[in-house]
Amino acid sequence: MKEFTAGVDIGGTNTKFGLVDREGTVLFQGTIRTTDYAEFEDYFKAMAEAVRNSLRTLNSDHKLVGIGIGAANGNYYTGNIERATNLKWKGVLPLAKLFTDEFHVPCILTNDANAAAVGEMIYGNARNMKDFVVITLGTGLGSGFVCNGILLNGHHGIAGELGHTSVNPTGRFCNCGKRGCLETYVSATGIKRTVYKLLADHLENSELRGISFDNLNTKMITEAAHRGDIVARAAFEYTGRILGMKLAETVVHTDPEAIFLFGGLSQAGDLIFKPTIRHMEENLMPLFRGKVKVLPSGLQNQAAPILGASSLVWDYLDKKVQLKLEMV
Repeated sequence: MKEFTAGVDIGGTNTKFGLVDREGTVLFQGTIRTTDYAEFEDYFKAMAEAVRNSLRTLNSDHKLVGIGIGAANGNYYTGNIERATNLKWKGVLPLAKLFTDEFHVPCILTNDANAAAVGEMIYGNARNMKDFVVITLGTGLGSGFVCNGILLNGHHGIAGELGHTSVNPTGRFCNCGKRGCLETYVSATGIKRTVYKLLADHLENSELRGISFDNLNTKMITEAAHRGDIVARAAFEYTGRILGMKLAETVVHTDPEAIFLFGGLSQAGDLIFKPTIRHMEENLMPLFRGKVKVLPSGLQNQAAPILGASSLVWDYLDKKVQLKLEMV
């Protein structure tokens, strides 16, 4: 019997899901639009039906052993999505329990950055590491911390919210209700805000001046920077400086072997990596200089969120087996 897991990545616009075997082969993948469902109950019914239909594509010799879910504000301990700012359904959503009751297998839920960290450990470039950090650079900034091979969840199940540490307490407004959070500066949205600030400050010509804020995206900024656009290049330098400074602070907390950058903004390559590494090294406590690597994620593909979510189940099952062995 070939075992496999289901991985679900819940985004504010789309929900990606797929079936993944132990080796990381994606056997099936699909998507539904998160925004199509005004009521959470309707969304769950549609999601459950989509997963059930995907199971029908496999032969009878396949066995579903668990479901992993990555979602903003996902709490590992409770299995709930708790007051997510990127979803239209408010309050506490008991998603893991609903999936367990529906499919009669374990359902492991955590925030999307934690899922990415576990995915990096099982399928990515951190397979031989026990201490590392994953930074997800998407619409916002998420982070997952692995210490001694164990994902750090914290007392309340919401550890590792680096995106909501302060850059400037009187700075940019954040969806969380605070001001000056890191993700308002370092994210796909953050770099767009930086571009518009720089356009106001600079007098030089820039190909970005004629693009509205709603139409501007990270790919446009990256391509303009490669062509030498002064505003685009300054935006990456500014973003890398802030990220590097915050990573220098992060290093002293957990002493990681490496920090992985994951997500759309990290696809800019040297444009974001070089200033980040330079400013991190400049701001590191001397004891740590030259010791912490900043690397691209090994999961940079369309199936990465699914792999990250599905890996939660393998991690859970492996730890369960290990606990049984220790009790013998």
